[in-house]
Amino acid sequence: MRDMEVIVPKLRALRKTGIRIAIDDFGTGYCSFTYLKHFPVNTLKIDRSFVGDIRAVGDASIIDAIVAMARGLKLDLIAEGVETRTQLKYLRSQGCREVQGFIFSRPIPAAEFKALLQRNPFVRLVRSDPETEIIASAV
Repeated sequence: MRDMEVIVPKLRALRKTGIRIAIDDFGTGYCSFTYLKHFPVNTLKIDRSFVGDIRAVGDASIIDAIVAMARGLKLDLIAEGVETRTQLKYLRSQGCREVQGFIFSRPIPAAEFKALLQRNPFVRLVRSDPETEIIASAV
């Protein structure tokens, strides 16, 4: 991340091939607004530390700000660490349509994943390609 003159062209080349680029753990560590300005990013992933106690005023305000910023920059948004219906409901009310977390399942072997998607009331199967991936979205 130190040599932006090298990294940015490489990221742009990857994006041209159809690869989508996400900034993981947005809002923590070394992630800065400079990355949003210069990097060809598609998605921000809200760090689980903000989702953990979503009812806390500070955490909710940070999530609201990240959602508004992502919307303004026309970026996709994923919230990490969603474990409760309260968290899911709040995130959806703020416009965050993609989430990941234990609300769906603890880590499981790939063979069990498709069956989980088919029986989970929060998820619908969008596409299944056994050689690449299973895509699902929150209902």
